[in-house]
Amino acid sequence: MTSRHRFDHADLVRRLRAAGCVYAEDEADLLIAAADSPRALADLVDRRVAGLPLEHLLGWAEFCGMRVAVDPGVFVPRGRTALLVDAAVAVTGPAAAVLDLCCGSGATTLALARRLAPRWLAGADIDPAAVACARRNLAGTGVEVYQGDLFDPVPPAWRGRLDLVVANAPYVPTAAVALMPPEARLHEAPVALDGGPDGLAVLRRVAVGAAERLAPGGHLVVETSGAQADALCALLSAAGLIPTVLRDDDLEATAVTARRPT
Repeated sequence: MTSRHRFDHADLVRRLRAAGCVYAEDEADLLIAAADSPRALADLVDRRVAGLPLEHLLGWAEFCGMRVAVDPGVFVPRGRTALLVDAAVAVTGPAAAVLDLCCGSGATTLALARRLAPRWLAGADIDPAAVACARRNLAGTGVEVYQGDLFDPVPPAWRGRLDLVVANAPYVPTAAVALMPPEARLHEAPVALDGGPDGLAVLRRVAVGAAERLAPGGHLVVETSGAQADALCALLSAAGLIPTVLRDDDLEATAVTARRPT
């Protein structure tokens, strides 16, 4: 195929691999499936080679066995966050009241809705684009998605009554954001990436807020990096919570659960 608007599969794979796409064969199949014409495929490939996230081009990301809609500019759910979901499910009893902070596209919220039987479940995010995306993903579930800073938009009636708070809050130190892959730092909202000077600025506020809003015996579950786990545990302890670190080498993931004492 010689037209600039058409590719055979092998040429497409070679072009994607040259652009640094690790899973070029899989991406080629997905882009071909997403295109309804040779010209549309050419446009998708050009944009992918230019560095746009595959998930933003497709309009969805795979997460915990689901296809979750992801709009341009919205944080793309990472596979490692499956550990956060597993940890949250493991510490949560029946008919729990659950809040997902920094919910982004609503991927974690949706996974918890499917795996738990909560009496109340809500998400919250400060980014209007993320909130709109999450509301679309959670349409028909009865799950509310609030827009605002962490706990601020959550109805005060839930203060001290939450059984589970999960947060995939930003934890990349500000100076390290520039070192992230271009797909993230150029195409995802900075508010979803930048965790402040030590990477723990948002998580520090999450810890303090959760200690005030969890019911006795309730849990906070957050994602972090392996290098930050000890510092995070210290600030959780200072907030009056009892932390436990979980690691999954296969996912290259670290999560921390923190229980409010009874």
